[in-house]
Amino acid sequence: MATTPNYSWVMPDPTDLVTDLPADFEIFGDAVDATVYTIDQEVDTTRTTSTLNAQTASYTLVLSDAGKTITMSVGSANNLTVPLNSSVAFATGTMINVIQIGAGQTTLVATSGVTINSKSGNLKITGQYSGVSLYKRDTNTWVAIGDLSA
Repeated sequence: MATTPNYSWVMPDPTDLVTDLPADFEIFGDAVDATVYTIDQEVDTTRTTSTLNAQTASYTLVLSDAGKTITMSVGSANNLTVPLNSSVAFATGTMINVIQIGAGQTTLVATSGVTINSKSGNLKITGQYSGVSLYKRDTNTWVAIGDLSA
């Protein structure tokens, strides 16, 4: 039996296939199963958590918000502002979730020079317990995906 350079799986040699095919493929299959299980576990743990950043007034995003969920628990109309890249350099591909927890409607506001693209140009979270995901697509360009209204 030989070991592959990727994943260190044990592979049957051509001569092994003649002498003990079922046992050799069982060993190989077990190695593949173990690797896939390990990869699954790594992926699951990185995708299932998001740290909360609870806000009780209008708020401007900061670098440490990358990958977080911002909760807006405000009783009156409020803004969540997306700053210029020159002020806060989020990496392209950054994702930030926003949930309106309070009764006050949260509006996404783009600092001058920033573009927030969304369906029909809507930038207001529709109501309490609705939300949006902000995705940084380019230097000063974001996409808002979620429950938004005009």
